[in-house]
Amino acid sequence: MDDPDCDPRALAATYRRFDLVNRLVSAWGHVYRTRVRPELRALGRPARILDLGCGGGDVLVRLAGLAARDGFTVECVGADPDPRAISAARDRGRPGVRFVAQDSTALLAAGERFDLVISNHVLHHLDAAALASFTGDSLALSTGTVLHADIARGRLAYALYTVGIAPLSAGTFLRVDGLRSIRRSYRAPELAAALGSPWRVETPAPFRVLAVAPGEAGND
Repeated sequence: MDDPDCDPRALAATYRRFDLVNRLVSAWGHVYRTRVRPELRALGRPARILDLGCGGGDVLVRLAGLAARDGFTVECVGADPDPRAISAARDRGRPGVRFVAQDSTALLAAGERFDLVISNHVLHHLDAAALASFTGDSLALSTGTVLHADIARGRLAYALYTVGIAPLSAGTFLRVDGLRSIRRSYRAPELAAALGSPWRVETPAPFRVLAVAPGEAGND
């Protein structure tokens, strides 16, 4: 999927099916209940949420729906430098959610600030320098909490995904990209060591890691 010359039809199909795959494996329902909802409730005012590297936008749209169901007013922004991802994301947009073809550096330069910054399945794509830059920018963009969710690498995760994704993977990159992602991903202690302070790494569900830190934008 990182290949700019990959099959556009398979890429579009992959983005469409990410919604179902992420609902099954990403644990954002749990993260919303335990992390996002309490944060929105404590804020006590309309909130701005940023999804960095939003891909096809399904996670952000889902969170926006959960927040609306609970009576919160939220402005949600999904940002991804890949215009193909933004095109797919805009196809599933909803009121209060917008998508922009920008990276974290551009958002900072524009003076953007958010009450909550999240990402899903981004960290394992980054080398050491890009990881430091991405997570540092995420802290600088947030006045509240930052939540980076990802896969936890492991043989069992790899085996279960290999079997479980088969019915959904025809005509998509879900199998090859997902297995490659698992191989590239961190175990929780590895991610904690790679990120350092102020990050704390949790395991919100089997085969999942969640890096959590307080944002630094409010310290300006």
